[in-house]
Amino acid sequence: MTYRANDLRDLVDSIFEIDSYQSKMGNDEDIVVVSFTVNENNAAKDLVDFVEKGYEFVLDADATPGEIDNGKYKVFVEMERNRNVPQNILELLDGVGKLSQIDEFRFRYHKRFKSYDASEGNLSEAIPIDSSGYYEAISESRIDNYKDFFNKSYLESTELMGNSLYIKKAFSDPVAFKLKDFNDTNAINESIKQKINMNDYAEILFLTKYIGDYNIMKFGQKTITFENKGHTLVVERL
Repeated sequence: MTYRANDLRDLVDSIFEIDSYQSKMGNDEDIVVVSFTVNENNAAKDLVDFVEKGYEFVLDADATPGEIDNGKYKVFVEMERNRNVPQNILELLDGVGKLSQIDEFRFRYHKRFKSYDASEGNLSEAIPIDSSGYYEAISESRIDNYKDFFNKSYLESTELMGNSLYIKKAFSDPVAFKLKDFNDTNAINESIKQKINMNDYAEILFLTKYIGDYNIMKFGQKTITFENKGHTLVVERL
């Protein structure tokens, strides 16, 4: 199949992930896994086909067999971990961007809350190019890891796709948020300009029962914060 510019317009998320998922082809310290979020099953299959046919440095590309949540699918692209990875990813983004009409991509490294512009400098700084660097990077990322942030919660699953965070408690409907910020608590407290909402106690009580022992506060009509061990997550309900 021949692909043209804009064939996947509005179907691929502009925020992608690096090293957030395990490799099928080998050991994680040897293989970089780039993952894209796609809005439709057929679009995910088309993206896999496009990547596999277009890039010699790609070892494998695959998509989740079913939707992750809310109609979303993941496409995984695997490549050898070496000094060429930043340039290879930029080449990949150039093609995927033309296919999906995305001019600027952002990336997260290893399940971090924060995303960064997908520039060559940022990619080179974030992505380890050998096994020793990989283990060091994974260890350093844990404080900014959404899986670890919710490690004392009642949640059955957490999934961050683009700027949407989906959490699920066993035997309960999932709850979705829009990610706004993540930083140490003092920095977040200084950045929030809205007043504490003391009238919406019902939502705070619901989230406390749903998530667990977190310091949860609401500011204004939409902003909600979760604090854990000196770090605070800022979200809005979807």
